[in-house]
Amino acid sequence: MNTWRNASLAVTAAAVLALTTACGQEQGTETGLSVGAAKPADAGYGADGGYGTDTGAAVAKKAGQLAVWDSKELGEVVTDSEGFTLYRFDKDTAEPPTSNCEGDCATAWPVVSPDGAKAAPGTDPSLLGEITRADGTKQLTIAGWPMYRYAKDTSPGDANGQGVGGTWFASAPDGKKAAPADASGAGSDDEVTAGDLPGLSVRKDPKLGDIVVDSQGMTVYRFKKDTAWPMSTACTGECLDKWPVVEPVDKNDTEGITKKGFVTFDRPDGIKQQTMDCWPLYTFSGDTKPGDTNGQGVGGTWYAVSPNAKLVGAPK
Repeated sequence: MNTWRNASLAVTAAAVLALTTACGQEQGTETGLSVGAAKPADAGYGADGGYGTDTGAAVAKKAGQLAVWDSKELGEVVTDSEGFTLYRFDKDTAEPPTSNCEGDCATAWPVVSPDGAKAAPGTDPSLLGEITRADGTKQLTIAGWPMYRYAKDTSPGDANGQGVGGTWFASAPDGKKAAPADASGAGSDDEVTAGDLPGLSVRKDPKLGDIVVDSQGMTVYRFKKDTAWPMSTACTGECLDKWPVVEPVDKNDTEGITKKGFVTFDRPDGIKQQTMDCWPLYTFSGDTKPGDTNGQGVGGTWYAVSPNAKLVGAPK
């Protein structure tokens, strides 16, 4: 009897040790861990970060005579004939021109119809085009990028959609992301594109020191309400609109960071998320260009990540 009990305990201990090792030592991203979610976060991330269903019926907005206004914060921004900011969506494609905003998304981000579209004075008319959406309606494109308005822009000149979800940006006259002239191209498609940087690497910030950035040069964050063991997330629902997850990265596509606990987190909501030392990683929708650290210290719960996966600048 004692022999059987001892054997059983040994097997149990081995199983626990194996799972602990998977989330405490160097493991490849092929290791998927699925752990129950912690209590959803109720503070520290803000609200209304993405698109919802309470913004009214989706109605295409006629483009008409386009114009360009020079925003001190955003640079040159394209507007429609009513003076409303036009946006582009990172999940769309320009080659070929394709919209991936349907359903509730198109309710919050009404498509811009090419009806009566005329290029803004001083801009290239050849950049204007149109696509036929899945529902048969037409949508204006600039340099291949489908154009939208934002339902929460209520007055001409509003740009409340800038940076929402880390995927929506005001459009420049050439179809790129709007950026101030003195920002050295930051925010445009020429800034830092996939392949220019490893999936995760280190940047020396003048205030924070060495911090982790993704392949686009955007700052990577951790949430203090998450846990590493057991691995769990407290950022769900609307929180993810403000704090998009860092998608899985190949361990070999990294530079200067710890490989400890470098595993893929199979979240309870079905999203796959990269971790370092088993801590789930995020970016911040309020960071609109490489070098931004606007998420640092938000709510006293969000902090940039050091190369060894520690919180940067968090109170002890």
